[in-house]
Formats: sequence, structure tokens, C-alpha cells
Amino acid sequence: QPHLVESGGGLVQAGGSLRLSCAISGNTFIRYIMGWYRQAPGKEREFVARITWSSGRPYYADSVKGRFTISRDNAPNTVNLQMNSLKPEDTAVYYCYLEPLLPSGDAYWGQGTQVTVSS
Repeated sequence: QPHLVESGGGLVQAGGSLRLSCAISGNTFIRYIMGWYRQAPGKEREFVARITWSSGRPYYADSVKGRFTISRDNAPNTVNLQMNSLKPEDTAVYYCYLEPLLPSGDAYWGQGTQVTVSS
């Protein structure tokens, strides 16, 4: 089964940038989607961005559109999230996920990485 590990979180001032990475191992699915969710204290887990692996087609939540960029690399197998113009409301634990399409199945999740944006 796939194993996902996030990295790159930290503390940054408002207006600054961070780059998150998610390393994937043990992935044997033919078609799949990867992306990011985030969860702030006391709030529901929120969709951030996703990418279809085969095509590289991205999709973003309105709250991050124009500020965040999702991308993927084949060697090593990695999905990235470049976060620019960060705002205090971006503060959350960011989780990487992999959703199998072929064969279909439940999503796999990383352990999360903390992003804190100070005002």
C-alpha cells in the first residue's frame, strides 16, 4: 500500500512563501489523483488543491487560487505545493492524499505538516 510523507512546513510571516512536498512510495495504481487538504484548529478539513497524475491537470480551491501551485515529479515520486502570498488564515496542518482511480479505492493520507502564518 502507498506510504505518503509530507515535509516543508514551518513558520512564515504574512506575505511570505513556503514549499510543501509529499514523497510517495509503494504506489502501484495505474491511474490516481494526488492533492492537499488542510485543517485548522476547531475547523473541518478543507480541500486545497489536487492534480491528476497522468495529465498533470491541476484544480484549486477558490481560497488559494492564484497564490498556490500544485505540481508533481516522477523521479522521485513527489507532489509539491508552492504557497505564495501566505495569509494568517492559511495556518493549518496540511495533509497530502492519494486517491486511486484504477483500480478505484479509498484515499491514502500522510501524517500532515504544520504551516503557521504570523500577522
